[in-house]
Amino acid sequence: MVGRRRRRLSETHAAPAHHFDDLGQQHEAASLGMWTFLATEVLFFGGLFLAYTVYRTLYPAAFAEGSHHLDILLGSINTVVLIGSSLTMALAVHSAQVGRHQALVIFIGLTMVLGLVFLGIKSVEYGHKFAEALVPGPRFAYDGQLAPQVQLFFSFYFIMTGLHALHMVVGIGIMAVLVWLGWRGKFSPAYYTPVEISGLYWHFVDLVWIFLFPLLYLLGRH
Repeated sequence: MVGRRRRRLSETHAAPAHHFDDLGQQHEAASLGMWTFLATEVLFFGGLFLAYTVYRTLYPAAFAEGSHHLDILLGSINTVVLIGSSLTMALAVHSAQVGRHQALVIFIGLTMVLGLVFLGIKSVEYGHKFAEALVPGPRFAYDGQLAPQVQLFFSFYFIMTGLHALHMVVGIGIMAVLVWLGWRGKFSPAYYTPVEISGLYWHFVDLVWIFLFPLLYLLGRH
């Protein structure tokens, strides 16, 4: 009974929006829109990476010193968590493509859980930095001649990881909507565009972290 209801719901949502000729055209337009958005995100984060690279080149010792105050274990765990979330997101897209509604909901739910685990670990890291007075601002406390440059490193750390975490929050919100729609049987092999383009966004956010982790956590650890 539930399966027939979900199939009927999927069929009703297999029709394209009124301003598209067919589902193929709608899918192409949505994909192009997402890729265009991701291109702007590349420019946005690219500017941050460029600024970071400039100052890291100017103050290599201070940046390496600041990096040694980051918890490489927690950073490594978060890296594994996000790689796992990319896998579950890819499996969710595949499940939508083949019409496996229950698997779709499960894999998107797992993606959400892994995203929340990442944010939880990141909040623990932030808490450590507040406790150690390593948050840039009037209460920043660091002994040594390189204190101003170390504070600059932590400014980049909080800005870059904070913006990444914000993107994670947005992504988790998107996943929550997809879980609800998937549970109601809104997706089918004929219509899974929202799942696919949301997957592109999630993979991009994961990829940003893959660059952030070595740049922030692995300086001078050879």
